[in-house]
Amino acid sequence: MVTLPAVIGMALVALGMVLTPGPNMIYLVSRSIGQGWRAGMVSLAGTLVGFLVYMTMANVGLAAVFLLVPWLYTAVKIAGAAYLLYLAWKTLKPGGLSLFEARDLPGDSRAKLFRMGLVTNLLNPKAAIMYLALIPQFVTPATGNVMLQGFILGGVQITVSMLVNAAIVLAAGGIAVFLRSRPTWLVVQRWITGTLLGAVGIKLAIDAPAPAG
Repeated sequence: MVTLPAVIGMALVALGMVLTPGPNMIYLVSRSIGQGWRAGMVSLAGTLVGFLVYMTMANVGLAAVFLLVPWLYTAVKIAGAAYLLYLAWKTLKPGGLSLFEARDLPGDSRAKLFRMGLVTNLLNPKAAIMYLALIPQFVTPATGNVMLQGFILGGVQITVSMLVNAAIVLAAGGIAVFLRSRPTWLVVQRWITGTLLGAVGIKLAIDAPAPAG
């Protein structure tokens, strides 16, 4: 019931979002550099639980809302497209975010690392908008159960996010040193990420008038 284009589109959006510096990335990189990759992985586990909470809350309400208020489907698509274009502009503008800026933080216990990873993600506006405005872009009510589609697409997003973040955690120290010492690579990374987000945002904006079902 979830089409291949929807899965690919969701994966690309998830990739663009996870590569855009935000609270999750900054916290994970900070912990990985300050306490080592194991601390980063514990923090990442908390982030995973945060995504699961958002996915469950969003999908349980999504099916009922789209059924009762069909026009909201189009409004959500427009909001999601606008947010992607905003992220693209924020990334591509002069001085856009791309550098890993790890903070010098004191050592924390595993329980606190997990808890902070969870809280950081739950308070992360990127995570909220991902589930409330972006994932619904790829849900097609006419092809099957809306809630199940939401969980499948949410699983795609979580898989991409966890794989990329795990790689970042394992290579955080080397990545930070590499990017800081090579300004050209910073520009390349920023333009690739911004272009990816912008292209998907434009595509979603064009498709927004399509009916919900």
